[in-house]
Amino acid sequence: MDIEAGSGVRHYLTGYPSLAAFIASDRDQTSAIFKRFKRLGARNLLHLQSELAELEARQDELDDEARRSQDLFTKQCLRNWPEFCLAASSDERQRERKELAEAIKATLRDYREALFLEGFTSNLPTPSKRTLGAFQYRFFNRDQHKSYPTLGAHSAFMFNEADDLLSLHDNKDIDRLTTFVQEHLVCLFPSRKRNGKIAYASDRHIAQFVAILSTFNAAALLVGAIISLYSVTSPKKKLGIIAAFTTLFAANVGLLTNARRAELFAASAG
Repeated sequence: MDIEAGSGVRHYLTGYPSLAAFIASDRDQTSAIFKRFKRLGARNLLHLQSELAELEARQDELDDEARRSQDLFTKQCLRNWPEFCLAASSDERQRERKELAEAIKATLRDYREALFLEGFTSNLPTPSKRTLGAFQYRFFNRDQHKSYPTLGAHSAFMFNEADDLLSLHDNKDIDRLTTFVQEHLVCLFPSRKRNGKIAYASDRHIAQFVAILSTFNAAALLVGAIISLYSVTSPKKKLGIIAAFTTLFAANVGLLTNARRAELFAASAG
């Protein structure tokens, strides 16, 4: 790390230091983009699954041998844990059973942990095209005369496949109106000075703007419906106005929010 004299601006060595600083510099964590390694995750689960299948088959073999055996002590070990543990210290067959049980316990734990983590990771969102574009711009140093990847070796290709990337910034609950503002009006909500061609927007300010706009939109529809109903006397025209504004309201809720189908029907009925 280097600090320019008098400016207080820190310069990090290109590589892990500079990339980590770039990710950490985003207050909203939208640049916290990492690789999923979906293929490796799936293969790891398959390996653990097959390992458990072999361990289970070996345990079944030992159980079948014990079932056919006339040795009462062996059968006693299958129903008495203290005797089984004691016998495992001297009897070779019981020692194998004990080691097999330990292997099953460890592998089963690894398998279930991997399953849980894969399920959790699969629910993490993919980065938006705009955010990924900004990340790749910085990762490949496209502000330089000749672009080059920040990381070397095979790490240089980690961020090429958008489908195999995840973002730690949860954007699943972002509605369509917020997405539109982020895509087209982001320049109106700067959180700090631009860094080259990368602009930083404040999610908090965008959320406030969307909330105000949504409130104004809902109020405008309500007031418009009331004024329109008072301005006509024909029952047929009033029914037409009610139908038109109900349709407009439903369209606004359906197109600009993440409301589910049941919520949309409830809002329209209300």
